[in-house]
Amino acid sequence: MTGEQPGSRQTRRGLVGMLLDRFGHLLREMSKFATVGGFAFLIDFALFNYLTSKHGVEELTAKTISTVIAATVAFVGNRFWTWRHRQRNNAAREYALFFFFNAVGLGITVACLALSRYGLGAIWPAVFQTRLADNLASYIVGTGLATLFRFWSYRRFVFVEAGTPTLPQVNPDRDHGA
Repeated sequence: MTGEQPGSRQTRRGLVGMLLDRFGHLLREMSKFATVGGFAFLIDFALFNYLTSKHGVEELTAKTISTVIAATVAFVGNRFWTWRHRQRNNAAREYALFFFFNAVGLGITVACLALSRYGLGAIWPAVFQTRLADNLASYIVGTGLATLFRFWSYRRFVFVEAGTPTLPQVNPDRDHGA
């Protein structure tokens, strides 16, 4: 109805316009991913501090619990909002891969916390065995590194684009020496 041919796109002029044409979809995905991640981060942060300060749960245990709960919220948000436009071929596969990559991300975050609290804390406990140091190591350094890893892995392996093979394709037309 607008006079455009199906599939044609208007291109923007200038460097910024060209960059938006080329990377706009990626920027939209990143902003949605950041929104979902920010919400999950708030859940993680609040629950970690609640468990450690109100219930005396050990820091690494509290971090594991808070991350698993926040990851569940993040899965729902990413599947049904961030990457809703991507194919849904196997929910169990997506869920398993999502939590596998979250476990790797959790390992990155917990390693940063452990390095700060027990590695650097053994050298300078008054600084590195404090709630501030735990939060900085876990939420600034650990979450930052884990977020970069998660965005890449979710986009590449979990919520794949339509037409992206998830397993190597076998060509049935190939002659197997017969």
